[in-house]
Amino acid sequence: MAGPVALVGSGEYLPVMSKVDLHLLAGQPSRVVMLPTAAGQEGEDRLHYWRDLGLRHYEQLGVEAIVLPVLNRDDAMSLELADQIAGAGLIYLSGGSPAYLADSLRDTPVLAAIVKAWQAGAAVAGCSAGACALTAVAGGFRHPEQLPEAGLSIIAHLAVIPHFDRFDQRDPRLVEGVLSRTDSHLTLIGVDERTALVGGPVDFEVMGDQSVWWIDRSGGRQAYGPGTQLTLKPGEDPVAHRAS
Repeated sequence: MAGPVALVGSGEYLPVMSKVDLHLLAGQPSRVVMLPTAAGQEGEDRLHYWRDLGLRHYEQLGVEAIVLPVLNRDDAMSLELADQIAGAGLIYLSGGSPAYLADSLRDTPVLAAIVKAWQAGAAVAGCSAGACALTAVAGGFRHPEQLPEAGLSIIAHLAVIPHFDRFDQRDPRLVEGVLSRTDSHLTLIGVDERTALVGGPVDFEVMGDQSVWWIDRSGGRQAYGPGTQLTLKPGEDPVAHRAS
């Protein structure tokens, strides 16, 4: 049975997401494999930032963590690196460029190892770029004139706008642009910063500080706060109730 998926709006490796991480690791091996792939074009300083932040975070949680140095498509083709994913309780895709992340991992041994571990029960989390890449659409959200990029479709019926509270405030045209450039069968979800949509493939819970937003095809929206359980079936309106 496939493990849970976390689509995180922002806050990977920060204390605000500790509850989410521990929830994902419940009943799992206490081992996290972190992939900084989305930041692979951002230089050594940024990569060191993600590595050090993640290692400190999981050390404080008492969890073993490794950084898997998959920075580009060539790395993702490495069978040796792919083998290191086995035994993980949580596989975490951190921030950067969602399109670069998806293009780097698509049809590679590393992605195959991630999917195999997930299908065997491991949790998979993506924050910001990672959240986009795990759904049907990876990127193309910040610029209304940009065509959307295909995601990895781990959660194939969703498209996600991370940092939703910040992006929506900065550019009110964002939602309209995304809706006009994504397939009508996709369910569009906004995930605020310091917030996560956890579960899947159709039953989720909102965790964190703020809200997850369902956006209908006319641009209308509904907010769901922490503790809300959401059923998000393809082509249907969400069904929500409070967690008991």
